[in-house]
Amino acid sequence: MAEQDSSSEKTQEPTPKRLEKAKEEGDTVRSKELNTLAILLSGTAAVLMFGGFMIQMLAGLMGHNFVLEREQVFDTSAMLSHLNVSAMQGLRSLLPVFGVLLVAALLGPIGLGGWNLSTKAVMPKASRMNPMSGLGRMFGPKALMELAKAMAKVVVVAAIALVIMAFYWQEILSIMSEPILPAMRHALSILGWSVLAMSCAMILITIVDIPFQIHSHTQKLRMTFQEVKDESKDTEGKPEIKQKIRQLQYQMTQNRMLGNLPEADVVVTNPQHYAVALKYQQGGSAAPIMIGKGIDFMALRIREVAKEHDIPIVESPVLARAIYYNTDLDEEIPEGLYKAVAQVLAYVFQLRQYKHKGGRRPVLADNLLVPEDLQHD
Repeated sequence: MAEQDSSSEKTQEPTPKRLEKAKEEGDTVRSKELNTLAILLSGTAAVLMFGGFMIQMLAGLMGHNFVLEREQVFDTSAMLSHLNVSAMQGLRSLLPVFGVLLVAALLGPIGLGGWNLSTKAVMPKASRMNPMSGLGRMFGPKALMELAKAMAKVVVVAAIALVIMAFYWQEILSIMSEPILPAMRHALSILGWSVLAMSCAMILITIVDIPFQIHSHTQKLRMTFQEVKDESKDTEGKPEIKQKIRQLQYQMTQNRMLGNLPEADVVVTNPQHYAVALKYQQGGSAAPIMIGKGIDFMALRIREVAKEHDIPIVESPVLARAIYYNTDLDEEIPEGLYKAVAQVLAYVFQLRQYKHKGGRRPVLADNLLVPEDLQHD
């Protein structure tokens, strides 16, 4: 029972497949504080950068609306014309700030979790309508964290606002005695720097919020040991299926090997337990290639195919084992076996001449040179 309980606990880190599935469902790590910070800082910086341009445009707008010619007073269509001009000029004055805010609003959300377009995140779910789930979200750790952040923001921003008010108090009072255009510029400057200072307070809250959001997202996606095990089965296949696939792959390799055996020049045997088939292209620069190998039953099949196609069979236990254990299928033999295999091939070529032209039957040397580091018992 205790083992069952422990297996149901989410103690395992989320796998890459689990993270990818969550991302497809629109569940990525996000920080609202990071989005807010990006918008506040970029918007305030835009106001400070384009403040002079905005004041100039707004001053022109006020002059256009408050200075009227006599003919315009009696013109019933003048109001609509003034409204149209005022709207366009007001939009142009605010357009740079709106552009910066739009970029910040797009880049802020992807600053932590990356870009993710998913329609599943907006699809209705019954779990979201469950009152008990809603209460759990309202009084859960995440909700408490959001409450703590909200209270921290109020306290920090209010404290900074009081400090700023005390710092700029004399300048704020002096604005009343300034001409209209300098007063507007002065007021915008004070407002911009004040908002920028209060926005910087969000940096501290964001630094705390980002690790919390990453930890919370990881905790939510944690998996049980059984879930990891089931996912591994689904990804890699069940053991019995993988075993069946390996058997089929082995069978296909053996069939392909047996199909290539008629091209062999010689088969070297143990003589009973090992058999390797070698192919050498005369006149070529490449070393001999092993195109077939096997032990016990497969060695017997190699010998049978060799007899069917009149391929010479040479008995050399040491050389057969050395080639078998040091060479992969369809690869060249090791350099250390060149001399011994050359003796075998020379014997095979002499044997062919003997069968066609007669004469003295060739004899294979007994002392084939196989280096000790390539020998295998």
